[in-house]
Amino acid sequence: MHDRAIYNSDHELFRRNARRFFREELEPNIERWEEEGALPREFWRKAGAMGFHCCGIPEEYGGPGADFLYNMVLSEEVGYAIGGASVGFSVSSDIVAYYLLHSGSEEQKRHWLPRMVTGEAIPSIGMTEPGCGSDLKAVRTTAVRDGDHYLINGQKTFITNGQNCDFVLLACSTDPGAGARGVSLIIVEAEREGFTRGRNLDKIGQKAADTSELFFSDVRVPASNLLGQEGGGFGVLMNELPRERITIACRALAEAQRAFELTAEYVKERKAFGQAIAEFQNTQFKLADVKTNLAVGWAFLDQCLNRINAGTLTPEEGAMAKLWTTENGNRIVDDCLQLFGGYGYMREYPISRLFVDSRVRRIFGGTSEIMKLVIARSI
Repeated sequence: MHDRAIYNSDHELFRRNARRFFREELEPNIERWEEEGALPREFWRKAGAMGFHCCGIPEEYGGPGADFLYNMVLSEEVGYAIGGASVGFSVSSDIVAYYLLHSGSEEQKRHWLPRMVTGEAIPSIGMTEPGCGSDLKAVRTTAVRDGDHYLINGQKTFITNGQNCDFVLLACSTDPGAGARGVSLIIVEAEREGFTRGRNLDKIGQKAADTSELFFSDVRVPASNLLGQEGGGFGVLMNELPRERITIACRALAEAQRAFELTAEYVKERKAFGQAIAEFQNTQFKLADVKTNLAVGWAFLDQCLNRINAGTLTPEEGAMAKLWTTENGNRIVDDCLQLFGGYGYMREYPISRLFVDSRVRRIFGGTSEIMKLVIARSI
């Protein structure tokens, strides 16, 4: 994870600050926040004060104007932190911020981006619906033009930051008969009449991440809340998805790296049959496989990060990175838990949290099966 040529000394200083922040502010509180089912807004604001939101946003919109690699350093450190999988910063910093920056109006950017940088405004993105997961063309939430407004009806589910969000970047159908060309993105502020939050969903992992159902009943928003062009939402989503998938890949690898480090330390201390578990050849071979897998993963990820910097990362490369890192990451965490024996199944051991928290990475941001479809189309 360290001594990677893609990062310079400034990136590494930022990494050390981020790791210290999550060790001091997140890890001691994660059990309580898991019981509460959400991270407090104060945690978002503290992160904002440290410069950990929206690193790539230009100074004219209140951001530091840093390169995208700072986002990736933060994603890796969130993945590395115990309980970091519950941190919903990525939705704000790596997804919604860039949708606004690249496709939003000047008014939208000036209103939202400075508040996102400080952590005062928490966004969510509303794509998934009960009847449509990865098939974004099939969205049923409708936005009907009514004079200078849109009237929105529908529902979303599995929405990260759903309980805390100040606004939703909502994927809607503005032309139900047009398929992908009928999908638009519209900003819906949380205080709009007719917008309601459903229950905070009870997940097997990432329990401090507020993940919600959202409901829209005759929600009226001004037409100026449209992001980009009407019918252009699917194109915006497709343009930004490779970046989102690389972010997920960063977190998946960092989780696997933390699992490996915890396990390598544990097997040297734990004894069985009169010797440390680390002295058994099976343990040595398992950890040798894991170390090799991690080295290959970081090398491929860095290749993809170089392509993001150059603006040449293709959708299939983003899909390949997400597929490889999440599938391998889950296997690594599972192998590491096995080496803990029965203790690995106990919630007091961090490896158990990594196990349940990491599982969803093969599902969100596009399932592994969808990643294979994306890759296959390029062959």
